Formats: sequence, structure tokens, C-alpha cells
Amino acid sequence: MATAVAAGLLSVWPVVAQADQGSVTRVTLGSARNVNPGVMTLLVSRTVTLAAGESRHVTGRFEATSSMTSIAAMNDHVRCLDSGGAQVGVQGVTSRNHEGSDTTSYAIDGHLPLYADLLFTAPAAGTYTCGVYGYTASSASSSYHLTAVPGSTWLEMSDTDQAGSRWWQNPVCNSTGTSTTCSYIGAGTSTVHVFYNDGTPVYKWAADPGATAVQALANMTVTTCYLNTASCQRPSVAPYQKARGTNAVIDARLELIQLDPTAHTCRNTATATTRHTIRDDAHHYAAYFSLPRVTIDPTCGTRTFIMRIVVTHVSGQPVKIDGLQSTNALSHGIAMNLFG
Repeated sequence: MATAVAAGLLSVWPVVAQADQGSVTRVTLGSARNVNPGVMTLLVSRTVTLAAGESRHVTGRFEATSSMTSIAAMNDHVRCLDSGGAQVGVQGVTSRNHEGSDTTSYAIDGHLPLYADLLFTAPAAGTYTCGVYGYTASSASSSYHLTAVPGSTWLEMSDTDQAGSRWWQNPVCNSTGTSTTCSYIGAGTSTVHVFYNDGTPVYKWAADPGATAVQALANMTVTTCYLNTASCQRPSVAPYQKARGTNAVIDARLELIQLDPTAHTCRNTATATTRHTIRDDAHHYAAYFSLPRVTIDPTCGTRTFIMRIVVTHVSGQPVKIDGLQSTNALSHGIAMNLFG
């Protein structure tokens, strides 16, 4: 069973909600905590009592340094457990290789931050503990560790029910990339629309009749497919793979599309298209998207929306769009009603 980190290690305070309906509480790691290879390590958590069907938006930030210069996998997991310690539903996960204590390619040398989100809905009335967990693994060493950075590692959870919210996740794509539902770009296909034409059943979400706007956000993890990687084992990808160090460049944007009564586009609200360079050393890469407030247009004739991430291959290695692995949703999106 997961338990809250000792009180002396945590700071808890309400923060001004960026867009979630109602206030948000942040629980922050107060002292450094090591994450050892192969061990899922609870960093911060919050316990809440929920009614059946009540929803919370949970965000986890895991910032880490490494004790070695070699590359190590780094995962940020956000998951919720019931009072018996069993995980409930999927967990939101993002992944990227930590490139070592000597890296200078991060905003702060040696410090890699990852974010993950989860829309948690209680299946029954009860007490639930939601937490941010760190995970690492490496073929280079078993004696290293990552260290979660205090003050910069935290969990945020909405304090009130995010009624009517919707969770998106893309299809199964196993770690080796052999699943038939994996999506690749740069290997004969240049563009994919995540949550839309990637094998995900297109979900048409209706905003609440009383909502005036919608918040939309999405996190997407992708993987570079350099030559001889174990992560992209599909024969159709092999002819496009290049030597490690080539890297990959992609463009991506999040779109929230309000439909008209014929189920065609009435209004498309999108983030700016951003260009991402994915280093082969990073291998996995997390991209984050947010539309904090999209006004619902009454002239469209419906309050129905679809969500998608448009991802285009620009150059370099083929890229795999990471999907569901067991209960790990590596690419995920959330839409929430905003009132007033």
C-alpha cells in the first residue's frame, strides 16, 4: 500500500488554479529522495475521500539529477491507489532518458524535469491516495541512482470534482514497437493525428450545458528509431533507420475542434505548432500541450468536441508514438469543463 511521504519531507499549500475548475492543492517534495534502478519510488502523494464518480485532475512533476554520466531511463508516473493499495485504472506516464550528471543540454545543467497528468475518477465511494512515482533503469550500471530534486518535484490535484471531464489515450504500443496498433512517422508516413487516426476510436465529447469554456491538455511521449534500437522492431521501419546520433525533428500541435450539427469542423482552436528535436541519446521524449481556456461558441449549434495531436515528421530518424503499455498511458489528453 502506498503511504504519504513523511510529513517533514513535504510542503502542502493551495495554488491558484491555472484553468481547472476550482482550486488546486500542490504537495511538494521537501528533501532530496533517491530513485534506485528497477524500483518504483513514491515521491509525493495526497490522500482524498471521494464519492462514486467524482473526478480529480492530478499532475505530477519529477525533476531529477543523476549520480553518473551514463544514460539512464527516467519515468514519471502519476497513479492513484484505493485504500487496499491496489492501483485504480490507468496511470499517466512520461518517459525520457536522463543523459547524465554532466549534461549541458537541459535548462539547468544535469536537471531533467518530466510532467505527467491523470484524470482520476473514483469507481466507488472511498479513500484514494494519488502519488508521483519515479522510476529508472540502465544497461550501463546498476549502482547509480537518480535524485528527485526538492522544491521542483511535486503533485498537484484539483480540490473539487471535475464533473463531465474526459480522458483520452492512444492504443496499445508495446516497448519493442511490434504492436500492430503502434504509430510511426518518418517511415513511409509523414503525419499522424494522435487520438484521431491512430487507431483510437474517435470520441466526440460534449461539454456540460452550463460550461462556458473548456480546458484541454495533452502529453505525448515519442521514441527515436535509430539503427539497432530494441524499441522499434517493425520490418517496415528498418529501411528508414540511421546510425545513432542522427536524431529526429518533428512538428506538433494540439487541436480542440468544436463540431457543427453535421459532425464537421465549426471551430478549430489549436496551440502553436512547435518544433521538437529529439536526441537519440534522450531516445524517448515528452511533449506537452495546453489550451487553458477555449470559449464554447454557441453559433456552432453543438457543444461537441474532438481532440487530436497533429504530429509531422520533419527530418532524421523515424519516430514511434508511444502508447498504452499495460496500465501505462504514455500519451494522454484531458478535456475539462469550465464554468463562469
